[in-house]
Amino acid sequence: MEEGITGGPGKGIIFVVSAPSGTGKTTLCREIIKKVKGVNLSISYTVREPREGEEDGKDYYFVSEEEFRRLEQEGAFIEWAVVHGKKYGTPLAPLVSQINRGEDVILNIDPQGARKIREKISDAVFIFVLPPSMEILMKRLKDRGTKKEEIELRMKNAEEEMRNALWYDYIIINDELGNAIEILKSIIVAERSKKERMIHKVKEIISRSLGR
Repeated sequence: MEEGITGGPGKGIIFVVSAPSGTGKTTLCREIIKKVKGVNLSISYTVREPREGEEDGKDYYFVSEEEFRRLEQEGAFIEWAVVHGKKYGTPLAPLVSQINRGEDVILNIDPQGARKIREKISDAVFIFVLPPSMEILMKRLKDRGTKKEEIELRMKNAEEEMRNALWYDYIIINDELGNAIEILKSIIVAERSKKERMIHKVKEIISRSLGR
C-alpha cells in the first residue's frame, strides 16, 4: 500500500473510473458527487491547455511542463501518465488527507494510471465506463467540437483502452446518463457496505449493547 494511504475500517474508499475519451466519464463523475454524500472528486494536474468552459482548480490544475516536472520529481503525484500526448498526474497529499478523514474519492484517470494505483493501493475499486458503440463514441467526439485529427487519435486509443476493461472490478455502459449515474451510485453503496469496511461499526454496536 502507498505510504500514507492506509485502507480498512473507518477510512475512505478510492474509486478509480476510466473510459475512452468522449464516453462521458467526467460528466458521470461530477454528477455522482452531487448525489452521493461523502464522495469527492480528485483534481488532476495537466500540461494541456484548458478547453472552453474549463476552470483552473476546478476541472484540472493547468501547469507548464516545467512545473509538472518539478512536482513529479518532488513526489507530489501518486501516479502520472502521458495520455493523448499530454501529461496528467494525480496529486498524493489531498488524496491521503481525504481518505484518512473517512471520505471517499473518485479518480478520473486512464488505464495507465489505474494500473499504477492498483499496484499501490490494494483495496481501491476499479470501474470502467464503455460507450454503447464506437459509432456513438465518434459522434460524441464530433459533437463536442474535437478536431478531425484528434478524433482519429482518440478513436485509435479507445480501442486499446477498452481492452483493459476486463481487469476492472465493474463495467458501466453509458448509454443514458441517468441510468449510468444510478449504476455508479449502487456500486459505491455496495462497496461501502462490505463487511470488511463495516466491521468497526459492528464492534461499536456490540460494545454499546454490552455497556462497554
